[in-house]
Amino acid sequence: MSTKTLVVGADHAGFALKDTLAQAARDAGWSVIDCGTNSPASVDYPDIAHAVSAQLEAGAAQFGLLVCGSGIGMAIAANRHAGVRCAQAHDATEAKLSRLHNNANMLALGARTTGEVVALDALHAFLSTDYQGGRHDLRLAKLNPEPAR
Repeated sequence: MSTKTLVVGADHAGFALKDTLAQAARDAGWSVIDCGTNSPASVDYPDIAHAVSAQLEAGAAQFGLLVCGSGIGMAIAANRHAGVRCAQAHDATEAKLSRLHNNANMLALGARTTGEVVALDALHAFLSTDYQGGRHDLRLAKLNPEPAR
């Protein structure tokens, strides 16, 4: 994939922040796939998280971004997908460490718990940080252990 692509999604509590973050990603040179929602009409966050996760697993994007009220529900739903390592973060430090040490490929933010400026900083840190590898590779491997025999 030659272009940098980010797939985004939010529920009704997070759609406005998602739109702000998606535009910031575009301004930074990222292509954005938007899986909705785009209004305050109530939707079920797992539906959005699963749609974003499916795009990521299919290789349509390098990274994903989810926004709901707290970020918790979206992260739980996304992490049900084998190809997703979704980190809920509250600030740029957590977002950076999720990439650096955990090779997270999706970021979950809470629109009711994280202000716009902090969320923008977190997204920037997430998208601009490379996985450190090394000692972290063994730990990541343990996230998907071999089945018991």
